[in-house]
Amino acid sequence: MTYDLVVIGAGPGGFDAAVEAARLGLSVALVEKDFLGGTCLNRGCIPTKLWLGATSVLEELHNQSRMKVASGEVTVDFAALQSRVQKHLAGTRKAMAMQLKKLGVELVEGFGKLGGDHLVTVETAEGEVSLEYKKLVIATGSKPIFFPGLEPDNDCVLDSDMFLSMESMPESLIVVGAGFIGLEMAQVAHRFGAKVAVVDAMDRVAPLEDPEVSKALGAVFKRWKWDVRLEERVAGVLTRDGKAELTFQSGDKLTADKALVAVGRGPVTQGIGLEEAGIEMLFNQIQVDDYLMAAPDIYAIGDANGHIQLAHAASHQAHYVALHAAGRTEAPYAAGPVPSVLYGAPEAMRVGTMENEAFLQDYDTTEVSVAQLAANPMAQAHAATQGFVKVVWSGGRVVGVTGVGHDVSRLVTPATLIVQQGWTEEDVHKTIFPHPSLDEALLMALTAERKKVQ
Repeated sequence: MTYDLVVIGAGPGGFDAAVEAARLGLSVALVEKDFLGGTCLNRGCIPTKLWLGATSVLEELHNQSRMKVASGEVTVDFAALQSRVQKHLAGTRKAMAMQLKKLGVELVEGFGKLGGDHLVTVETAEGEVSLEYKKLVIATGSKPIFFPGLEPDNDCVLDSDMFLSMESMPESLIVVGAGFIGLEMAQVAHRFGAKVAVVDAMDRVAPLEDPEVSKALGAVFKRWKWDVRLEERVAGVLTRDGKAELTFQSGDKLTADKALVAVGRGPVTQGIGLEEAGIEMLFNQIQVDDYLMAAPDIYAIGDANGHIQLAHAASHQAHYVALHAAGRTEAPYAAGPVPSVLYGAPEAMRVGTMENEAFLQDYDTTEVSVAQLAANPMAQAHAATQGFVKVVWSGGRVVGVTGVGHDVSRLVTPATLIVQQGWTEEDVHKTIFPHPSLDEALLMALTAERKKVQ
């Protein structure tokens, strides 16, 4: 049988591409060597959010106790939480498998690679299977990467996958890497009472965000008494005498029960026959054209093409390639503004252009307007008033929104629509914002006095 579409990888991008293509009437085979759902479901976004959700009450109680309006103690059973996580993941995978079966998608479990002209070979438990295709989608995702000397040993030095599978939370934790993965997991450890140290070679936490967001996050971590070491080069980290020992290039050392190495992720593109198929690679990322095509009849989406490492970006690309493969569109792929969120307490979100990226716009017309969360009734109600919402304007239109503070992830979808539509001052007053709500912080930022970007 020749399939209209074969997909390698069943993470958010691959699974959604298979489902969408099947709904469009294509015959589809989906190849997965591990679990349905990929990293996001099984070892990333979802387990981390279940951890953060289960422990959010601890932060809420702490905030209210600072206001002297509540007291008491909440104990989260880590073993029970881990059990719930696994049950949730298993249930989700079962539901995904049922959806594939209902749509007639052939799920082939095994390691897939390009095997020749319009052919994918899969090493399954029963032997090698060959799948012939008209179109192919490569959605192989990403994995943790490490600098020399920072490799995990699954003892006291862990990567994010190992950290999420722990049976108990350590009493002390070193986090190498102050990006979203490291900071979200560090917050969970903090809520369980761990002593946290964060190390990064950059000059600020969350270094890809607006510098004022990094400053606000840093102030919170300082209040929590985290040991944050910035602009520090790490020579290595290893297990010694039952502890994680980190050595700086200066010779200084840090020790803790565990060390989490979260310095980044890289695409899973090796050993699947890409180069042999004439697909161009750059730093292991598959190079694609404006139609997300890496070669004739071969698409690459999600983390594999290196455009942006976000599950929802992969899903958006998946929708497009399904339409393109089915002949429903001939237009090039257009991502539009891609939202990003750091979860926890505080949260950070952004979409579009940040203030420090004003050079990407017409600099002469770029302005910013800001609202402080201290003025928002919902932030006050939750005793979490640190933070702000910032709007970036260019040519009289909104080109970016950034926020940091209590629950600001709630603002990311309306912010994305506002940036996508390029709101003007007149557009702001065409929409009624509910009161009281956190959304009003976005309204206040949109209507606040604008200042020229310096």
